[in-house]
Amino acid sequence: MTTSQTTKTGDCIAESVVKGKGRPTQDTSKSGDRMLACRFELKYLITEAKAAAIERYIRPFLEYDRYSKLQRGGMYPIVSLYCDSPDMQLCRETLTGMKNRFKLRIRSYTDEPEYPRFFEIKRRINQVIVKSRARVMDEDVAPLLAGRTLPRRGYTTDEAALNQFQLYAASINAGPRVLIRYMRQAFENTTENRVRVTFDRDLCYKVTDTPAVRLGGSGWRRNVLTEGHAILEIKFTGTFPTWLSRMAALFGLDARSVSKFATSIEQSCALGFCAPVVRNGWHG
Repeated sequence: MTTSQTTKTGDCIAESVVKGKGRPTQDTSKSGDRMLACRFELKYLITEAKAAAIERYIRPFLEYDRYSKLQRGGMYPIVSLYCDSPDMQLCRETLTGMKNRFKLRIRSYTDEPEYPRFFEIKRRINQVIVKSRARVMDEDVAPLLAGRTLPRRGYTTDEAALNQFQLYAASINAGPRVLIRYMRQAFENTTENRVRVTFDRDLCYKVTDTPAVRLGGSGWRRNVLTEGHAILEIKFTGTFPTWLSRMAALFGLDARSVSKFATSIEQSCALGFCAPVVRNGWHG
């Protein structure tokens, strides 16, 4: 990475670095919810040998995030239920590289019912990533996906983000399509220019039309993308730090589109698993 350019989108100004893109962010918290109003993301598919070397390189600059700190080896599970239209509109927009697009997913880090699930909209506006998130409990996932309002509970959430998720879903008749599961190792700093570096491994998927977010169960298949490889993601909210530019040059990093969702759908369709779900869909 030897050159850079300034990118401005609305109130977001950040530095876009050679083979990647970026953007700054506004971080707010509400009842455990978090909205990253402006953020840049760079993705790379790298070998495990290169991942080990990059991990050693970043340790003087970053530390484990709060979840990795709790796990031996720093690896923790993530599972997301992705929703899409019956004709897989959102998946097709990702595969064709549409500049302005969004994804709808419900994320969890455990199957324990007392821990929250998170309704997320991840929007891409040109080079900028905008993410909104609303926390709910497991028992409320299915009713909310069916378009019902959140009943009075003993917790609060970002209702605006939740309503927006339901509005987006209704606009394309979206329902559950696939579960995506992987192990994440995450590093970050807490400075104003928040930098986050993650390594995702053991990517698996399961085609489903069931409105449930589960790590366990049968029917999982490995996504060949991470066989012998890891998905490296670099996220930052301001300018691209100099030490990251040096790292990109040192390891010959070349940013590319790496969609866990779209590649899993592609592989499931190639194996003949996705057609029934795409044809019938789930409408609550």
